[in-house]
Amino acid sequence: MIQGVNQRLKPLVVFSSFVLLAALAVSFGSQVVSGQASQPLSPAPYRVGERLTYNVSFSNFISAAHIELLVAGHGNFFGRDAIQLKGHIETTGMVNAALFAVNNDYITYVDPASGVPFRGQQILRAASRTSDTSADFNQPAGVAALPAKRTGESPGTYDFLSVIYRVRALPLSPGSTYFMTVRDGNDSYVIEVGVTGNEAIKTNVGTFNTIVCRVRFRGNSQLTGYGVKIYFSDDQRHVPVLVTARHPAGEIRAELAGSEFIATPPVPPTPGPTPLAITPLTQPQLVITPPRGNGTPQSGSNDSAADNVGSLGELPFKVGEQLNYQVFLPNIALPAATANFQVRAHSKYFDHDGLLLTLSAQTSNALQSLFVANDVVTSYVDPKTLLPFHTEFSLNEGRRHFTSKLAINQDYGTATSEKGDRIEIPVGTHDYLSFFYALRTFSLAPPRRSAISILVNNKPKTLFISALRKENIQLGSQTIPAIQISLTTDDAESDKYQLRAWISDDSRRLPLRLTAVTQLGPIRADLAIVPVTRQ
Repeated sequence: MIQGVNQRLKPLVVFSSFVLLAALAVSFGSQVVSGQASQPLSPAPYRVGERLTYNVSFSNFISAAHIELLVAGHGNFFGRDAIQLKGHIETTGMVNAALFAVNNDYITYVDPASGVPFRGQQILRAASRTSDTSADFNQPAGVAALPAKRTGESPGTYDFLSVIYRVRALPLSPGSTYFMTVRDGNDSYVIEVGVTGNEAIKTNVGTFNTIVCRVRFRGNSQLTGYGVKIYFSDDQRHVPVLVTARHPAGEIRAELAGSEFIATPPVPPTPGPTPLAITPLTQPQLVITPPRGNGTPQSGSNDSAADNVGSLGELPFKVGEQLNYQVFLPNIALPAATANFQVRAHSKYFDHDGLLLTLSAQTSNALQSLFVANDVVTSYVDPKTLLPFHTEFSLNEGRRHFTSKLAINQDYGTATSEKGDRIEIPVGTHDYLSFFYALRTFSLAPPRRSAISILVNNKPKTLFISALRKENIQLGSQTIPAIQISLTTDDAESDKYQLRAWISDDSRRLPLRLTAVTQLGPIRADLAIVPVTRQ
């Protein structure tokens, strides 16, 4: 089945590694596009230090992958004046576990005058194999060496990174059409990018006025049938705010999650080859600052939270940390479900400086014949207090579907739903997800006992955290020193579910194991892979 999905996804990859790479098809390699050198080239998209991040959803998977794009430098590379572009794509959650385990990096060097690449490198990591390849495009420098073929087209071979920036550097005038040639190995495809109008797009980082472009594949009705649309910000930078495509397996959406300008390392003054080995951009991810104001990315000063890189101080986790858990039920040997916790970004959300935390949990094949669940919880928290200011739920459990958004005002002690319902809460109230991370900052020396307020089913509850004892626990082949804690409430049956957790007895404070007693019997969630060092 998965092999069939792979084969159906491959043609989609041929168009654009930008979103369709992120649409779980990156393992088939990068695309190459030909095209726009004779068209006007705006320098705005090539500003050094620009970092864009995207969240990718696929079918029912709300968070299937994320993408990072970076203008890494401008200097002398391989004996030529060039701009260095970097890209990273990584699948997450159930998609990463069951469909495509992808963690790839790309580097491309382009001519500053034309945007045409002359060298590219890609490191593809899939399952147990890694490939590291480089290619020279053998194209002359400058625009003049590349005569135009037709109106709206200029030749020159692009890879997936360079074409993203080259299209952004076009005027994208109303009613205009631009042609490019896409090459994948020995196969070539002529694509047509047409400007169809304008539309306001609302994302988690703001509302954008956008230029809508549709993409067609000349002579290829199958690829054209995917109905690819790209929404560029209607400003100098033409930031891709949203990319959509209709695949038979479900809709693919890549949505802008953050935009910032960061400090980049200086380019070596002497020419020479850049080392092939590159560090993945997400190990660890840098702090991401989204656009200000109405969400339109700014092309001006660098006075954003980019100055706060590393400002999470002594927190036991960093942006980019990902913890994966396997959930076990009685009498079922295989994991019944998986859960993925992620510190996705440090950004400005809903006019607050915040950390974006996500939890995705899905039932596995071992349980899906009886029950199917696919839940996502998103929490935006203050990076200093870890208190939430916005929480979102998307729960799909059997025939039950539930979505909810809460705006939380910690100063006034209120939580307001998207329907306008107001909930009175104590100042300093956590949600499920913020508590998971705040717990890791607590002093847990036995027999210490702490208490917090937590929102449960839209009602505040008092949760008591009691450090019981220090002990070693076994996770796989590892024996790990841990602190066992109990979690009880202020209800009449305070320990009804016998909630217990084992937190690593080190500076990382990793939640190693979680247990409870439910109607199904004892349930256990174990950290699947214990990081060797702090992520």
